[in-house]
Amino acid sequence: MKRRVKSGTHLMCSLEVHTVTRKPMSWHDNLEEPADARFLNLIHHAAQGPRKKYPETQTENQEVGWDLEPLINPERHDRRLNHFRVCSDITLYKAKTWGLGDDHHK
Repeated sequence: MKRRVKSGTHLMCSLEVHTVTRKPMSWHDNLEEPADARFLNLIHHAAQGPRKKYPETQTENQEVGWDLEPLINPERHDRRLNHFRVCSDITLYKAKTWGLGDDHHK
């Protein structure tokens, strides 16, 4: 579609104008198009996660967390690997003072 466009004080002739978006109420833009299987497969492949797309990492950032299995067997009773939250009298007192908003007891 060619149209004359006025730019400032000059008239630019035969400038091609292409519509980028469709018009929602236009009948010719809302015609049903046949589904393109190759395009749909490409879209579905792009939407997959990187583990399903590739057999190994593609970037160095993907290496972190790529393997979901832990390097060592997590034993819950081993105190070296598990630091559980322990409540004692002093920790309960401090938690209570922080909850009250008492800032001068730091």
